[in-house]
Amino acid sequence: MKPPGEIDSVVNPRDLAQLAKTNELSLPDDLDRAFPVIKELRVQLTLEDFKTFVMLAKAADGYRLVAREVRGKIIALMGYRILHDLVHGSHLYIDDLVTTKDHRSGGHGAELLKYAESEARRLGLSGLRLCAGLENEAAKRFYEREGWQSRSVAFKKRVSGH
Repeated sequence: MKPPGEIDSVVNPRDLAQLAKTNELSLPDDLDRAFPVIKELRVQLTLEDFKTFVMLAKAADGYRLVAREVRGKIIALMGYRILHDLVHGSHLYIDDLVTTKDHRSGGHGAELLKYAESEARRLGLSGLRLCAGLENEAAKRFYEREGWQSRSVAFKKRVSGH
């Protein structure tokens, strides 16, 4: 018998997608459970910084975390918020989207994107937006496969001393 939360590794990834449930996480209560998953995307992140930045983003912009879970174990995670600007109007911005290494290509990322699109539609928003690293070819192919279009290049600059 498997411990609670452990997933049978012989289950076909597509069958596992049928077992998975999409749930909004409770903040800050579920952050400890979410951290190992987000750590696969944000490798430099510490648990303390994760908790701090999530709660700051929640207070400032209503940041939310949504998970794909199987038997209580988080296997995919999406963080998003609603933004308002002159270029995009009111839109849903996806900050984080990750599926654990063992569960990629099982449809979980696609399900989370569908959730985001449904949420944007429910809220009457103009669209959705996200950024992917220039070097992240796999992510770019995934988003294009899911009907997203590459529309801009983001620039950033570090402030000296930080």
